[in-house]
Amino acid sequence: MAPTAAPRLTPTLVALMMLPPLLWAGNAVVGRLAADLISPLLLNVLRWLGAGLLLAPLGWRLFADAESRARIRAHWKYLAWLGLLGVGAFNALQYTGLRTTTPLNATLILASGPVWSLAIGAMFYGVAVRRVDVAGAVLSLAGVLLVISGGSVERLARLQLAPGDLLLLVATVGWSVYTWLLARPPATLRPAGAKEWTWAEFLLLQIVIGFGWAAAATAVQWATVPDTLQPTTWSPLLLGLLAYVMVGPSLVAYRCWGLGVSRAGPTLAAFFANLTPLFAALMSLAILGDVPRWFHAAAFALIVAGIVVTTRAAPARAAPAVRQDRSA
Repeated sequence: MAPTAAPRLTPTLVALMMLPPLLWAGNAVVGRLAADLISPLLLNVLRWLGAGLLLAPLGWRLFADAESRARIRAHWKYLAWLGLLGVGAFNALQYTGLRTTTPLNATLILASGPVWSLAIGAMFYGVAVRRVDVAGAVLSLAGVLLVISGGSVERLARLQLAPGDLLLLVATVGWSVYTWLLARPPATLRPAGAKEWTWAEFLLLQIVIGFGWAAAATAVQWATVPDTLQPTTWSPLLLGLLAYVMVGPSLVAYRCWGLGVSRAGPTLAAFFANLTPLFAALMSLAILGDVPRWFHAAAFALIVAGIVVTTRAAPARAAPAVRQDRSA
């Protein structure tokens, strides 16, 4: 594919790409606040149950249409992966990881997304990696290493990731795969002349499948290691946290993320997702009292530099052609 001009950063595109990091930063803080109130897996189940019920009035017709049901059956493997990676696993891993790490550290680890996005694009989609992409990814990864090491070279040399950090790394790789699957769906998923799926229908489909994965994981935990199930402490605080994760990170953020990926492509979107740590730091300071240190500020600078290097380069790959109404 011949290189084309880099996606133009219009105010609309910038807003689309900045709102999900803001909402996901709040999701990380919520996960930390809810750690002592509810099991992480149950939190994930209730989150997507509520989001699905809220979205159902807009998307239920997908399941009532015989042609759509036939396409779902024909592409069940692809859709199962979307539901698992984008809904079922990512947030379960994040909520579980937040029990042993901080929202700021978690979001900075998630900032390694561009590295995995570039690698997945090159290995599985045949997308050539530009030098500026590598430079931007290196800057972002340097920011991740800086915060994990606490700004100490000696600590970096003897670095051992905490269980929560490892879970966040797995979640990050899974999310990168999800983004590419979203950007490059099977050509036969929507044949010529077929009825278009709206964004609400496509997102509801992912939620229904992802909820199945999440519920299955919770059931397995309950059946095999019931001692790890945390008693739920119902309170106005928990209800408020549930309301936030059902609407903000689940519906608004996923819709904006899908539109942003369709317009800018998965690699550039991944760099904007790296603003999540900045928002998480501000929220953690305001809500949790976690005071950022000098290396957090340096990491933010590296992350922003990665975005600037990537977006200001003249040549770029063409963004994957994804229908906006089809995006999550």
